[in-house]
Amino acid sequence: MGGGSYSNKDWTEFSTSRGYDDPNKKTDEIYAARAIDPGLDPKGFSVRESVDGTDHPASTPVILALDVTGSMSPVLDMVAREGLKTLCEEVYKRRPITDPHICIVGIGDVEMGDKAPLQASQFEADIRIFQHLEKLYLEKGGGGNSHESYILAWYFAKYRTSTDSFRKRGVKGFLFTIGDEEITPSLTAEEVARATGDAQAKGFTAQEMYDLVYPEWNVYHIILKQGDHASRFYPDVKKSWDDVLGAQKVIGLDDYKAIGETIVSIMELMAGKTLKDVTESWDGTTKVAVGNALKEVVTSGSIDVHL
Repeated sequence: MGGGSYSNKDWTEFSTSRGYDDPNKKTDEIYAARAIDPGLDPKGFSVRESVDGTDHPASTPVILALDVTGSMSPVLDMVAREGLKTLCEEVYKRRPITDPHICIVGIGDVEMGDKAPLQASQFEADIRIFQHLEKLYLEKGGGGNSHESYILAWYFAKYRTSTDSFRKRGVKGFLFTIGDEEITPSLTAEEVARATGDAQAKGFTAQEMYDLVYPEWNVYHIILKQGDHASRFYPDVKKSWDDVLGAQKVIGLDDYKAIGETIVSIMELMAGKTLKDVTESWDGTTKVAVGNALKEVVTSGSIDVHL
């Protein structure tokens, strides 16, 4: 999958038809699904493919894994109306990666019995990215523990994707998880099977799965400091992710409205731009939020020369 290309014209037509510019339109009206969409259910597909083609001869896969539990509604509303649009526009304009293919993933809490703890779209390059986003089922579950099942996104990337980027060229894709709680400590075989339909799945710890996925993917986690949990327990949340990914892969974001800009900025740093150039390319509060978020990424060693 991954034909076509994103365009501002397509976005304008799509968002207008959906009434995204109407401030009275509620999040539950944007995300209208009341059960997992069969097309996003991992029990109904074997792999998601990011394949080179005429439109995109050097595809780069990007997985955007969003927490869809109870506290994330404002974030998901913003992602639909602005955040994903910004990501698509800026990644095409700035070209920090070649031929982006974006896959939307929804993450719930399998441990607490969510019915749809993992949802995953096809990799797409055009307006279908947004069509898939709208299909996410906001189960609004979770709760009762201090984490969601974020590492299911890692499992999906490792075992349920096939990318020409890595297979043909040895080029890693990008995998971003986004939420406000601690990292998932571990998942049992039964939990993985229930989330994915993989009857032969084995249990794993967060560290074990990270060690499997990072050779093929640039893995980052964005902590939303404004989230209910992170706003109260940020040091604990940060440490739990740092202990597995390393501090250079964990981004604490003050303003969730800058998610799109932050993701693009990470890609630009990886492509060789300096922190100053990347930060100065944004305006106002976005400039401040991106600059604050990326200081630690640079100074802690992930991108150690682009100050």
